[in-house]
Parts: sequence; structure tokens; C-alpha cells
Amino acid sequence: MTRDLDIQSHPSPNFGARRDGVTRPSLVLIHYTAMQSAGAALERLCDPAHEVSAHYLIDATGSCLQLVAETERAWHAGRGRWGDVTDVNSHSIGIELDNRGNTPFAHAQMNALEQLLSGILARWDIAAQNVIGHCDIAPTRKTDPGVRFDWQRLARAGLAVWPATAPPTDTDLAADLAADLAAFARNAACFGYDPDLTPDQTLAAFRLRFSPRASGPLTPREAAMMADLARRFPVDRHSALT
Repeated sequence: MTRDLDIQSHPSPNFGARRDGVTRPSLVLIHYTAMQSAGAALERLCDPAHEVSAHYLIDATGSCLQLVAETERAWHAGRGRWGDVTDVNSHSIGIELDNRGNTPFAHAQMNALEQLLSGILARWDIAAQNVIGHCDIAPTRKTDPGVRFDWQRLARAGLAVWPATAPPTDTDLAADLAADLAAFARNAACFGYDPDLTPDQTLAAFRLRFSPRASGPLTPREAAMMADLARRFPVDRHSALT
């Protein structure tokens, strides 16, 4: 039986009001700290000189600290875009995970993250498709939470999404979807990726999260996965691709 998540308060001075009339978060952004320890990350996130923060920090043991109130704007996203949102800080809740980016995430830490996400999504009526990584909104400069993060685990728990991965059909193969980066990029923009990325940048961003072992040209399987994400989880349902 999983114990209830104990969230301790450790206020950071690095926050402000959400901007441009935004009154509630609609995204959750997951990061890794990329630092030597949770203590070092906490010091950085609470240091006014660094002007960086997050709403939550979860260490490898599953201990969770709240640094900024969910109603406030933490400073964790920087420049980036998801759908039409360009001020991601004003629209999101940021969660930092104590991890340097090259090791698996501890089981206790993932358990704590699942409990935290479950509460956040329920409180703010945020859809699972709006739980994303820093790499999704800023793929040309960020890689967190990285290739070791278990997105499929979150998707199985209903706390993120994952594309269908059925093998491509003979029709897919005949259409040579591996060469159709333009269609892949259109589907990616429908899902939420920045439409101003080049097709190669979009493919790299997709692979970082959904196909980390892949390399080389776009494959029919990857094209089908991206089309599935666009069809089932469009960032703007009024402009969904069919």
C-alpha cells in the first residue's frame, strides 16, 4: 500500500503573479535538476541571485518540497512554446526531479511524482496530455527529463499520454512515410510542438521523449505514432487533423 505523499513547505522567493490574465495553470512541466544533489538544487532554486524556481522538488527518496504556491508563477520554463502558449511559466506548474539526467529515476521518486501529479491534475482539471517535459517546449536547448525518464509509466497511470505503437501497415510502407518529414512536422504541431522548428528538430524532440533509441531518417512507425498523437491529443481540438 502506498503511503500518502507528505509535502513539506520550503518557500522560495523566486516567483511572481501569473501574467496576461492567466488565473490557473493548464500545463505541468517536468524537469530534472542536473545537479550533484537535491540539496544543491534546493539552494539554487531558493537563491534570489539565480532567479530560478519551481513549484515542487522531489528527491530520490520520494521526499517532496513545495517551493512556490500553485497559484503563483514560478520561474522554471524559460523560453519555449507549447501550442499557442509562449509564456509557459504563466500557464504551468513546474516539478523538478533530483536526477543528473544519466541515471534511472528512483522508484520512490516516481511513486511520489505520480501522487503529486494525480492531485495537481484533479485540482486544476488538467488533461494528461498537458503533462509534458522541458524538452517538449524547448527542444533546441533542453533535454530534461531525459531519455531515462519513464513516460510510459505515467501514461499507464493516466498521468501523461503515449502514442499507439502498432507496426505500420503495408500501405504505410508503400507510401514511404519515412521521407515525409513535412507531414510529420504538421502532426507534431497539432500535438503541441513549436511549428517554427525545422522538421529535423521536430523529429529530434519527438525521439527524445517517445523513441529514444531511434536514429537516422524518420521511420513509418514513428510517423504513425506522431499521427496518432495528433489525432487523439490535439493541443487545440478545433484545429485537429483528420
